[in-house]
Amino acid sequence: MSCMNTEAADIKAIEQVVATVERTQRAKDVEGFLALFHPDALWTTAHGKVLIGFDAIADFTRTVLPTASWDGEVTYKAVHTQFLRPDVAAVKVRQVYHSPEGDSEGAPLYVMTKQDDGRWLLHVGQNTEVRAG
Repeated sequence: MSCMNTEAADIKAIEQVVATVERTQRAKDVEGFLALFHPDALWTTAHGKVLIGFDAIADFTRTVLPTASWDGEVTYKAVHTQFLRPDVAAVKVRQVYHSPEGDSEGAPLYVMTKQDDGRWLLHVGQNTEVRAG
């Protein structure tokens, strides 16, 4: 397989992880969401809470996600993927909350790593609120 085909396949796999983030968040599927994380992940929430390691991410997610409530829906789209190495990608995500009061946006940055079995996992996540104006 050529380098370009490999990269295209990896981009598609990464986009699928981002789509799974959206699906599991909407469904409040805690375990499905947690399955996307590397054991040594570092995650910073939209409100600036820093979670170091899978256990901290899991504890937070199991507490917050099942009781999360929002009017409307949220969409996630990978808008730019940059390979730092063949097995490490920086992924800029456009996150839009569609609510009756209007849309608001987030701009997460995910660093994802490709595992030996070919899966891409979330290794680092930093979520940033986008302010209008």
